Amino acid sequence: MKPLLSIASTTRQKLALASLSLLAFSSPAAAFVSSSPADTVIKATSNPIFTHKYTADPAALVHKGKVYVYAGFDEAPTRREGYVMNDWLVFSSPDLVTWTEHPVPLRAKDFAWAKGEAWASHVIERDGKFYWFSTVEHATIPGKAIGVAVSDSPIGPFKDARGSALITNDMTTDIKIGWDDIDPAVFIDDDGQAYIFWGNTTLHYAKLKKNMTELDGPINTIKLPNFTEAPWVHKRNGWYYLSYAYQFPEKTAYAMSKNIEGPWEYKGILNELAGNSNTNHQAIIDFKGKSYFIYHNGGMQPDGGSFRRSVCIDYLDYNKDGSLKRVVMTSEGVKAVKKEMQILLQGTGVSGLFSQKQPQNSLPEQTGKAVLRLFL
Repeated sequence: MKPLLSIASTTRQKLALASLSLLAFSSPAAAFVSSSPADTVIKATSNPIFTHKYTADPAALVHKGKVYVYAGFDEAPTRREGYVMNDWLVFSSPDLVTWTEHPVPLRAKDFAWAKGEAWASHVIERDGKFYWFSTVEHATIPGKAIGVAVSDSPIGPFKDARGSALITNDMTTDIKIGWDDIDPAVFIDDDGQAYIFWGNTTLHYAKLKKNMTELDGPINTIKLPNFTEAPWVHKRNGWYYLSYAYQFPEKTAYAMSKNIEGPWEYKGILNELAGNSNTNHQAIIDFKGKSYFIYHNGGMQPDGGSFRRSVCIDYLDYNKDGSLKRVVMTSEGVKAVKKEMQILLQGTGVSGLFSQKQPQNSLPEQTGKAVLRLFL
């Protein structure tokens, strides 16, 4: 194999003395192998990205060079007008095209206090643990509730972290419906403070304690035009973005703020009606230099629809002022992200991110122990 990098002579001398440990490298033909017999490898050739099952309400997590998509599993039979959702699903990918479906990580009835209905959820990592905030139907308190499950792995298995619901319908009484406590979205700010956003018709938020299993203070509300459900919060270049499902049938709209607790300025429509689906539920991530909009539609033929939805991915772009460009939903989807190789260089004093576009004489920051990340 020809050398991938040409490194300045002074550094080359250090490399000659270094102990070089290859952490991750494989040829394209062998790059993606199932880690266990229960895993299934899927090649996404277009939108929707999964066509062997109906998947809905995506949440996404970037962790150690992979994207994890957590989705509800629409099981409604053909022509059934109503949600049938018992389990959640998890998929992972290093490039957004080759995906691995892992064993079912969590079921609604894994919460002993719930009677079912695995609605929208959100997974986030903190201090090496993964917290799954989930919408379910409470068994004894009428209405939807939000629980928290925890795992040491992003693919689970997850178990109830509390033994009781974090949020129940009797904690929010401004709206007299049974489904206003749904669609949790969790965000950890730069100062370490965690927040949970959720709701239908009314958008609620509250601080979370560092243990991620208790509220830390009062429940607050945010007023946004035509808020329906499905909040998602992310941050970029000092701006906070709050996207959400707008009206019904649902489009996606968004607001911006310089403070996580507002005030929020409504900015307009981000995504139009998703094809053949009354709902519109998004996750937004940055991954290896690009931004992505993950959502669902009802586009899988012949029986897709509002209760048999399918996850899709398209690009997300920003204007110079930080506002978001409207998402262009496509049938083609996104291209594969370049594969990544990591090499650990012990004692070389070289560290940084290298890619094919980086000048050969450009060296990264000097450190005592280095990790080179190569996009091939």
